[in-house]
Amino acid sequence: MEAKGLFNVARKEFIDHLTSRKFILILALFLIISAYSLHEGIGDYNNRLDEYKEQISRTDEIKGTHVIPTMPSIMCIFQRMREPMSFLGAILAIAMGFDLITREKETRSLKSLLSHPVYRDEIINGKALSGISALAFAVSIVFILLFAILLIFSIVPNMDEFLRIALFGAVTVLFLLTYFSIALMASTISKNSGIALMFAFVILLAISFGAPMLGGMAAKHMVGEPPERPEFQRPEVIDYEHPDEEREEWLRYQEVRDAYWKKKRAVRDAFEISSPLGSYGKLTGWLIEPRFIEVHSSSGLLSTIPAETTNFKELLEKFWKHILVLLIFPVVFLAIAYVKFMRMDIR
Repeated sequence: MEAKGLFNVARKEFIDHLTSRKFILILALFLIISAYSLHEGIGDYNNRLDEYKEQISRTDEIKGTHVIPTMPSIMCIFQRMREPMSFLGAILAIAMGFDLITREKETRSLKSLLSHPVYRDEIINGKALSGISALAFAVSIVFILLFAILLIFSIVPNMDEFLRIALFGAVTVLFLLTYFSIALMASTISKNSGIALMFAFVILLAISFGAPMLGGMAAKHMVGEPPERPEFQRPEVIDYEHPDEEREEWLRYQEVRDAYWKKKRAVRDAFEISSPLGSYGKLTGWLIEPRFIEVHSSSGLLSTIPAETTNFKELLEKFWKHILVLLIFPVVFLAIAYVKFMRMDIR
């Protein structure tokens, strides 16, 4: 493989992406919905800011209060953007990759392309590089537009918030790369574009929604039903009316209950960790709400609690598994596409 041939293929494919109707149409829809979501998020932020100012005024009126209101972060503006980013972004990524190879097969241009002084690995790697570049370009355009809207509304992020917005964009590109790699692999192993598109969407549904559903069913099957609650009411910490036997029974119930939910959560998380959508949600959730983290209570319900730290290094240690998921999936699918294309019989 030579760098000159690789970049020639990548440049040609990148221009084809930017000038294709499907790319322009989906990108325009992407921009419109993202801008609308940001506008709604700005409204939510302004409401929170008004509530914060009202709490501050009440705090000044009530002397000796220990309640300190927290000023809202502008990152809450991006809460409404997570869904369109993931849904429309996945569609854009698949639309860019599902016919990259099958189109060449159908038009019989692949054979003539290989007749030029270009190697096979330069073709497949160039197509992959062009797709990654086009995705990064699309996300950059979206975030530049959104940042401009923030400035129009006189909302200026500080350095920490600017870094989080940039990381939000980087995680989004990494997330979309997963679905582009799936589409490229489907295009490489399929006979035509229709089959490739169907195959890509089947894999998307399987890893994004099928894995978490299987995790829930597996957890229920393996762990069983939750322990039965004692008939008497929960004894308070200082309550001498309850016999010691009941108090001990309640403590045993709490121990068994906590162990049950911990085991069930471990089984479910083992399946959910294989979902790029779930990993994307965890990472962007922390970036958007740095002061809160998602936790599972002893009853199995998802809730948020204040985070002990907002330090990037410490929280990177907490979310490294989700980052690894978003890195492994593209590598695996791109490797499959590479091997298949290199062994493809082109006649």
